[in-house]
Amino acid sequence: MTTTRRLTGRRERIRRLGAVFGIVVAVVCASSGCTVIPVTGPITLNEAGSGDPLSKPFHRMIAFPPDKTWNEEQTIRGLQAAMAAYADDPTILPQYLTQEARAKWSASGPVTVVDDAYEVLPPPQREGLGPVEKVMLKGQWVARINEDDSYAPTAGKWEDYSVELVKAEGGGYLVKSLPNGLLLTNSDVTRAYRATNLYYLNGNSPNTLVVDRVRLRLKPTETYAQTILQRLLKSPTSALQGAVTTSFPPDTKIESIRSGEDRVVINLSGPLDTLDLSAEDSLRAQIRYSLNKNEIAKGRVIEIQVNGESYSIDRPDSDDDWLDATSDDAYYISKGAVHYMSKDGPAGTVPGPAGQQREGFHDFALSKDGGYVAAQTSTGISVAALTQSGRWQEVIPGTLTPPTWHRDGSLWTYDKTNGALLRYDPMSGKGPQRISAPKLTGLDVTRLRIARDGVRVAVTTGQNTVQIGALTGGAAGMMLGNFQALTTTEGGNKILDVAWEDVEHLLVLVEGQAGQVLNEINVGDGETEGVPLKEPLASVAAVKDRVLAEAKTAKGNQIIELSQDRQSWTTKIESGASTPLFPLG
Repeated sequence: MTTTRRLTGRRERIRRLGAVFGIVVAVVCASSGCTVIPVTGPITLNEAGSGDPLSKPFHRMIAFPPDKTWNEEQTIRGLQAAMAAYADDPTILPQYLTQEARAKWSASGPVTVVDDAYEVLPPPQREGLGPVEKVMLKGQWVARINEDDSYAPTAGKWEDYSVELVKAEGGGYLVKSLPNGLLLTNSDVTRAYRATNLYYLNGNSPNTLVVDRVRLRLKPTETYAQTILQRLLKSPTSALQGAVTTSFPPDTKIESIRSGEDRVVINLSGPLDTLDLSAEDSLRAQIRYSLNKNEIAKGRVIEIQVNGESYSIDRPDSDDDWLDATSDDAYYISKGAVHYMSKDGPAGTVPGPAGQQREGFHDFALSKDGGYVAAQTSTGISVAALTQSGRWQEVIPGTLTPPTWHRDGSLWTYDKTNGALLRYDPMSGKGPQRISAPKLTGLDVTRLRIARDGVRVAVTTGQNTVQIGALTGGAAGMMLGNFQALTTTEGGNKILDVAWEDVEHLLVLVEGQAGQVLNEINVGDGETEGVPLKEPLASVAAVKDRVLAEAKTAKGNQIIELSQDRQSWTTKIESGASTPLFPLG
């Protein structure tokens, strides 16, 4: 009870402080004709309610200078509000700083994001304080927004942030010293930033788009469409450096973006060769997907101009395969034999030896078009074509991780004995080749899963950690690198399976003493959504909007499918089935 009263009192005090130093939130429509309208309380906005197809409404923070009547805590909270407003109005924050601090402090660097309920702890001793007072801030860490706009969730306590205050002439306080970079609350980020998907080209397969998720700050001086395309002209985040390319030549500029009743007109300038149409399709695709996947200009014709002259027209009903075009045909295993699976249940065995019952084969994987199946055995990995004349053949010997297929038709695994990443091309007539992966040296690699975009790779190490890497370089200098931590389970829990749902989301099945958890994690920013479970699962498989799983029930193992609303499961095969499969993933 005492703890509750203290927390409640602190929240009330924070609300009063907000009124004291006059933080004003305004509704901003990101276009030149909008007015800033001050409000007196919280607002709920309908994000889709903007009349401008190029914009989204958002809240803008308006901070005020320090007041001579404020105490230490009020000054610190006013300083943080000025940081939240800094991108829109950089003139307020310097008014909180001494000349010395103004000369030293820089807003550049990663943005620190903390929970809204952070605490301000003034010096405990009120008597005998010197001219400089050190104020500590602590709370819960939420995330870091890096300089490349990538969003990295963080966990744990945030308590090493300190600010030095000195008394100002005439009353109040000024900041003498503070860490570089901006400090924002989670609400600040929710208010002023948008999770945004940008689309680049696969470096080894330029007819395929790869998504790069960033956090972009909305600006009152430009539309959201302008913000997206301006960022698309820049390099991808560090997660995709060296793995993707772009169809925009260096020094390309966005001159204007206009919207009419049924079309959006984008005028570019720069070294674009309008007579060379080889890049036209990919440029249209990058623009279309980067706008439409962020709910901008959907259903509208997009006209691309270069220096005011029409260059290309992209229609909303364009039929293309720039994103994952993998088949959603489902398969499953029964007594070592590969079976087809229809929307309603079993649909017969595949042709050839792969459709025959066989002991000792497990961890099956299917190639992109379902032409080949790979399986792990006690001595290595074997492959068979799904044809009458196909036969099982061991292609990679050793103590290996389960096989995973690349969209280019190659088969990948990790040699646990020799610490080597291996790639086998069934069409080359050669044995497996080593691929450089220096960051995996010395790690207990237990599983690889290549995403259907052919770039990202999920790697599990031990029983508790999932990292996301990227395949960089060309065919001759390919390397697996750019690793980013995705998730780590607590002690006593273990990761049972992972599966790519689409090019953005990875399903992670975890088992612990309290039961199982199935999480859908966005690999771009770590956003996680739990999937409800009724029965314990042995494995999962997914593609597009379909999720299948092998459930362990009292009646034996079953194949079940997740409903479209992601709230329930339906039994598809009641007995004698295991290991649901989709091509790739």
